[in-house]
Amino acid sequence: MTHPLFDLTGRTAIVTGSGRGLGRAIALGLAEAGANLVTCARTPGTARSVAEEIAAKGGQALGLEIDCADRDQCDRLVEAALQRFGRLDVLVCNHGIGLNRPAEATTPAEWSEVLRVNLSGYFYAAQAAARPMLAQGKGAIVMNSSNGSFIGFPGLTAYGASKGGVDQLVRQLAVEWGERGIRVNAINPGWTENLMAHRKRQTADEEKEAEIRRMTPLRRRGRAEEMVGPVIFLASDASSFVTGVCLPVDGGWFVY
Repeated sequence: MTHPLFDLTGRTAIVTGSGRGLGRAIALGLAEAGANLVTCARTPGTARSVAEEIAAKGGQALGLEIDCADRDQCDRLVEAALQRFGRLDVLVCNHGIGLNRPAEATTPAEWSEVLRVNLSGYFYAAQAAARPMLAQGKGAIVMNSSNGSFIGFPGLTAYGASKGGVDQLVRQLAVEWGERGIRVNAINPGWTENLMAHRKRQTADEEKEAEIRRMTPLRRRGRAEEMVGPVIFLASDASSFVTGVCLPVDGGWFVY
């Protein structure tokens, strides 16, 4: 039985970038907590597959092919959620791309694309979701940032800048929308066993992997399902007096 503070029964949540990896785990976790889910992703079919997985377990879900870096598509996403479920209570911004490139070699097109997807896309999604949330006087927005917003990593200039922007966006929106009932927070994962990290690790040497583990007090990478609890906390009444927080979920990397 879900503790009442964490119970999301009757609420509707959108999770962007939820076709696989961390987004999928978050969508499944919110559904298990009782929420109706709208999953979305750019890759055709992936979000619908997750929605079908939720439905097979007895939940209510809608899967859509959406590019959240497009302002108009964010509007369509929120409208679809309202048409299907009649309300919107939770938005989890999880979509994103990575770029591992030395700063001096990063092209203007690469820089712009990372910022467009990772930062502008979060703002567009939050802006669209805020309209019904402001009208109902309550809502929770959770953004997936990174410990790369706190710490510099070689080769991740564009990515780190985008996530630093996300952290400030969280603080700004928390201040602007707080008195009207919307809470805005972030999780800042560390090195996690998700698809993006796995692809990077395949090209990394064993020495680099050992360094990651050495710098993480828990001495391992995180798992996607270990991000679910913090998201449910920030999306639920358990965190009703929490806003503007960027929560490291990184096995202790930030304090090492």
